[in-house]
Amino acid sequence: MMEWLMSGLGLTILLLAGDALVRGAVNLSLRLGVPALIVSLTIVAFGTSAPELLIAISAIKDNAPGIALGNVVGSNTANILLVLGIPALLATIHTSECQTRKSYLFMLAASVVFIVLAFCGTFTLGTGLILLALLALVLIDAVRDAHSHHKAGECVDLDEIEEADPDMPYWRVGLYLIVGLIGLPMGAHLLVENASAIAQTYGVSDTVIGLTLVAVGTSLPELATSVMAALRRQADVALGNVIGSNMFNLLAIVGIATFFGDIPVDPAFLTFDLWVMLAASLLLFPFVFFKVDITRIWGVVLTALYAAYVVVILI
Repeated sequence: MMEWLMSGLGLTILLLAGDALVRGAVNLSLRLGVPALIVSLTIVAFGTSAPELLIAISAIKDNAPGIALGNVVGSNTANILLVLGIPALLATIHTSECQTRKSYLFMLAASVVFIVLAFCGTFTLGTGLILLALLALVLIDAVRDAHSHHKAGECVDLDEIEEADPDMPYWRVGLYLIVGLIGLPMGAHLLVENASAIAQTYGVSDTVIGLTLVAVGTSLPELATSVMAALRRQADVALGNVIGSNMFNLLAIVGIATFFGDIPVDPAFLTFDLWVMLAASLLLFPFVFFKVDITRIWGVVLTALYAAYVVVILI
């Protein structure tokens, strides 16, 4: 019981610290004159991926690489099936309003490259650099799009960045940054250490714990964002949140984590989990390209598929 409580405490610290870091980084960047659109495309995306990154680094250092890779693959699957499924149960996500085709194709390409590299058997510094190079290309394209939209007068309002507060005093910005930078590694260490202990207690692998407990936990911020977006009829936020998060998980988290050590690929990933992740990604095709709304029926289907996936990997 204590291990479960400590895992929950670690997850809570991780999520609160991640939120604090995003708030601090966003407002510091805006104070320094970085355009709001660039902040939304880069700093917010990196900040919301901070919990997954710290878990990956902590897992590698604690000799539990299965948690590192399981968290990334499991989070991507959960982001599509659960993070879009549950909000759709509450309100239809009107994808006909979305313009996410290019981002979706980038995400699919990143997924395919990730799977190909996984078949090398281990994610090394070399493969990590390949992933980071792809991330750089995606970010360069995003900045170019942002610049063209800015020229066309389509600027992002600060109200669209929830963490933005132009009047936030510097001492509060600094406090948010300190809380985030201290809390993230502390929460990650607590979660990884106790999740590994839970895995040993129940006789399951670190990989399974990474794919389930840790993956769902770190997907909670995306779930909260998507629920609010669905209720506010902001389909572009709900869908863009999932696509962007998945891209960053594959390219940034694993890419940066390889600087701290090699990440061996469990054979189970190659035969099952990576293909489930790719299949879940392909499920988004009709919603992105044919403007099919994600209705409550689709919400039931997506959520049920995720429940079935969890049952299969636990058995």
